[in-house]
Amino acid sequence: METNRLLYDRPVPYQRFRPDSEEIWNEATPIGNGNLGAMVFGGVQRDKLQLNEDTIWYGNGGRNRVNTEAKDNYQKIRELLLDGMVSKAQELAEDTLMPVPDQQRNYSTAGEIFFDFHEEKEEYKNYKRYLDLNQALVTMEYEIEARKYQREYFASAVHQVIALHQESKGEEKVNGCLTLTFFRSNVEKIEKLSDHIIAMTVKEGAEGCRYLVMAAIKEEGGTVEIHRDQIRVKDADSFTVYLSIRSDFYQEDPVLWCRNKLEAVLKLPYDEVKSKHIKEYKSYYDRVQFSLGKSSTDERTIPERLKAMAQGEEDLGLIAAYYQFGRYLLISSSRPGSQPANLQGIWNRNEHPAWGSKYTININTEMNYWPAESCNLSECHLPLFELVRRMLPFGQKVAKDMYGLSGFVAHHNTDLFGDCAPQDTVMPSTLWPMGAAWLCTHIWNHYEYTLDLKFLKENMDLIKEASLFLADYLFENHLGKLVTGPSISPENTYLHQSGQEGQLCIGPSMDTEITRDLFQACIRGAKLTGCEDALTEKLKTMLPRLPELSVGKYGQLMEWAEDYEELEPGHRHISHLYALYPSEQITYEKTPELMEAARVTLERRLKNGGGHTGWSRAWIITMWARLRDGDKAGENIRDLLTKSTYPNLFDCHPPFQIDGNFGGTAGIAEMLLQCINGELTFLPALPKTWDCGQINGLKAKGALRVSLEWKDGKVITGSILAEKGGTCCLVLPEGITRVVSEQKVTITYDGTKVFCDGNGVYEIQLMQ
Repeated sequence: METNRLLYDRPVPYQRFRPDSEEIWNEATPIGNGNLGAMVFGGVQRDKLQLNEDTIWYGNGGRNRVNTEAKDNYQKIRELLLDGMVSKAQELAEDTLMPVPDQQRNYSTAGEIFFDFHEEKEEYKNYKRYLDLNQALVTMEYEIEARKYQREYFASAVHQVIALHQESKGEEKVNGCLTLTFFRSNVEKIEKLSDHIIAMTVKEGAEGCRYLVMAAIKEEGGTVEIHRDQIRVKDADSFTVYLSIRSDFYQEDPVLWCRNKLEAVLKLPYDEVKSKHIKEYKSYYDRVQFSLGKSSTDERTIPERLKAMAQGEEDLGLIAAYYQFGRYLLISSSRPGSQPANLQGIWNRNEHPAWGSKYTININTEMNYWPAESCNLSECHLPLFELVRRMLPFGQKVAKDMYGLSGFVAHHNTDLFGDCAPQDTVMPSTLWPMGAAWLCTHIWNHYEYTLDLKFLKENMDLIKEASLFLADYLFENHLGKLVTGPSISPENTYLHQSGQEGQLCIGPSMDTEITRDLFQACIRGAKLTGCEDALTEKLKTMLPRLPELSVGKYGQLMEWAEDYEELEPGHRHISHLYALYPSEQITYEKTPELMEAARVTLERRLKNGGGHTGWSRAWIITMWARLRDGDKAGENIRDLLTKSTYPNLFDCHPPFQIDGNFGGTAGIAEMLLQCINGELTFLPALPKTWDCGQINGLKAKGALRVSLEWKDGKVITGSILAEKGGTCCLVLPEGITRVVSEQKVTITYDGTKVFCDGNGVYEIQLMQ
């Protein structure tokens, strides 16, 4: 398997007294434990950590931003759209549906701290900085004259601290000075709490949270002094800095919380803190091993390897590392007990970042969680459901105040506080009532992969409330079909037959596709959990009345109910292909004509410049995977790495958005294993260049854990562990002649399909 150590050969040239540029910041290395995040710049004489904590948000919740005119006008807008009066409908919508005020709250930053280690004029050599994905550990090595030094950084979920450890590899003593720094006006106080602990209290703007950055030093030998905003250690054999950050979002005392964490960790040897961190992290990370051929021993830096790929070199080891880097980022930014990963995961450098670094729920937040289940990180999905739970009362109020309807609605953004009213006053994106519905399909998705019936029971109310809103919101069009409206196809613009440009519309395809998935999840979930009622009976009658997907004049899948021309044929959103991925509504087995239409749609988008943002390129990878075109999927992975990836492997929207990383990781998994309509397919979209490899520990629906090895593009061995028993169906790979099990399992063959059924946990082996 791959070593998965990402190498850099120079410090990041950060700015000390002004914010770093996007380019500089995206050379730094991310660490995180779910709640806490930091960017490591790796300076030798002077270093910087840029810090984040997942509840530090500008402002607070509790505002009702619904336009008071909305309830009396949304149906008038619907009628104008039905009559083809698009411009008038949008003018009325601008006045009566757009929110007041228009902005939700935004994620912020916990600031920066600085360290001094050596005299500034001392020259260094043989610098190396590694991010070890196997251990979630950043290691720096360098020399000054004949002296060798090592520094380590990690963020421990066990101890809820960020750690920096400095030591000499010889007999030399080490020195250091930590400076709490914050170039904003809202620092309330900096105080010494003990001989080894210093704290900075900050108040976020607009009555936002109050939070604490607390630092402590544990030295081996030497002395420690605290003056003003600094902790200084002199002539130590080694020393460790521990940082803890906490806000009052959790309605507790941040000072007490941080101090308890630091005093507890100061009592422990550094090696014990480090080993427990690694052990806990590996309990997630080690579930999946992946290589594409021989293990990579490439000792070039990541920027050098990315440049070589852009010049045409094949680097399968970097692709495997990129896959695991996505898993590393999800483990590091979304844990049970943390907030879900936002637009930047947890790593944000700005007080007011692009798009507020919020939860953009018309694709980006959902994409963040595409790898959670298939890449064997189901627990990392849980923070998203906690956010949806927080959204529920706000979404119910928005449904009532804005539409006069029951149920749970959210639009294309939400924030830490669960705000569900529309965000912005941007016609192509703002007025889209499907956010809660899409998020609630993730509840069903989590159940399908885990078969956790208790979880499903606890969250069926969310699915039902989102379904209830849509059951009320849908109306019958002139063809007798049930459609949404006013709505949009995110974030695209069409040309009406009358020549009007429009975004607001009736019955966009994506709305229907999400509605179909949600209603089916509600019906099936209610039956499984014994909560069938009048709503689920109503949904059964509504499902057949949803419009079928249609093919347009170019052979493409129609994006809108009418076969409109697109203003931007190469638009970054390809929302109507939701039915292809992440949904399973379009498949070769059941809808071959729609699969061809999906291919035409994708080719038209790319021909006209589509895929120019990182997250869009990542979605395209998953679509080519579902189209079973491995070479096209592989080409787009190359494009993602060479056109939309920063030197630290962060996704480039631009600016940085983490969804491209997560979507790319999910796309690679989809190329290697698919579970569509209950059938497992191995290597459905394998590029020719990936001729041999192995992956162990992928997950499939039905609580199945899958491992396989291939050579010359064909599976040579594999196994499926049914963690909760039951039936497993797979398409027999070419070259595999039999399926066996040591447990009592019924195995039957039907053409190329194999059916396995057993009680309790069982494992089957694929044999040549």
